[in-house]
Amino acid sequence: MPLKDALKIALKGLQANKSRSFLTILGIVIGITAIIMVMSIGNGAQSLILNQIQGLGSQTIIIEPGKEPTGPSSYAEIFTDSLKERDIKALLNPANVPNLKELTPNVVQVANITYGSESIRESVIGCSDAITRILDIYPDEGTVFGTDEIASKANVAILGAEVKKKLFGASDALGEKIKIKGRTFRVVGILAAKGQVSLFNVDNMVLVPYTTAQQYLLGIDYFHTFILRASSDETVDQVVRDAQATLREMHGIDDPSKDDFHVTSQADAAERVRTITDVLTMLLISVAAISLVVGGIGIMNIMLVSVTERTREIGLRKAIGATENDILLQFLLEAVILTAMGGVFGIILGGGLSFLISIILTNAVGLDWTFVFPVSAAVLGISVSALIGLVFGLYPARQASQKSPIEALRYE
Repeated sequence: MPLKDALKIALKGLQANKSRSFLTILGIVIGITAIIMVMSIGNGAQSLILNQIQGLGSQTIIIEPGKEPTGPSSYAEIFTDSLKERDIKALLNPANVPNLKELTPNVVQVANITYGSESIRESVIGCSDAITRILDIYPDEGTVFGTDEIASKANVAILGAEVKKKLFGASDALGEKIKIKGRTFRVVGILAAKGQVSLFNVDNMVLVPYTTAQQYLLGIDYFHTFILRASSDETVDQVVRDAQATLREMHGIDDPSKDDFHVTSQADAAERVRTITDVLTMLLISVAAISLVVGGIGIMNIMLVSVTERTREIGLRKAIGATENDILLQFLLEAVILTAMGGVFGIILGGGLSFLISIILTNAVGLDWTFVFPVSAAVLGISVSALIGLVFGLYPARQASQKSPIEALRYE
């Protein structure tokens, strides 16, 4: 029998039981929907994180204390006090790191910030004036504190746009006094609204001299991070090597495996994010794929029931000349068409829900979320769903094709 005729017969068989056909493919629809959503949201999350990392610029290098985390148990090591003031001087020495353009040490704390009766809790960053150039954030009003304020441990602060709005509203904030952890600071600048820049939410942070933050807010003599900027893209790797060699010499380390710090360039960070998100996406896809297997088993069961119910039809077709291969092809096509339709519906539903989630994350949550439709997942979804129909439909189709026409016609 020609494939065209077998296809027509298969479609008529499916149309005769529309409700059963829909329920049969429900597991496939759910599985493909889940896979499309996981891949779309995973790709969107990867793009969001990479954009934030790249917001620091390709010339940016971050040095953190402790060994580079390799697992959950090693994350405690990042809270060491290995980065000190003497390290800054060594790194800024052109003889040690000739291609280093700028460096800012940083200490970070979430603290209560008050002005009059208004009180908020935001991130306070102790840093140098170099942070404004590295992050490309500059005051919309006022100025940036400099080396004199850092040396004298001055009580001055620069407010993010949202912090200024929350504390002062439409009033002028320059020259006003605010309190951070009960200590009085004079506002010398207001940053222009910029949103998220890498790991920093610029609009919701307060900048103060790092010396002031160390002594009066945190009571420490070490730093949480160093942010460096190389002189060019081509010198980033050299700056990383020079910085590592300088810190090892300062810390008396001969064996790199015993480093009490770790250095990360933006390229390294981006590659790690890609690896992590890819692994998580594949893990979630493997979980979602279980529903495809369950859906395949459901299809096989329903097809077996259908074969039993249509025994007289099979007998009649064989009586008028249909071969075993004709019957096998008919029922196999029914299974493949069902699962392929399930794949199409799953792709449409998964894409629609992913797009809806991206709108919610962008407008309601305020994330710079990009909707990504995974074309490769859509092609894979159609292929896998059709393959499931072929695999799980083969047994019921063989059962139908091997029925005796005489016994089939006698079946009640």
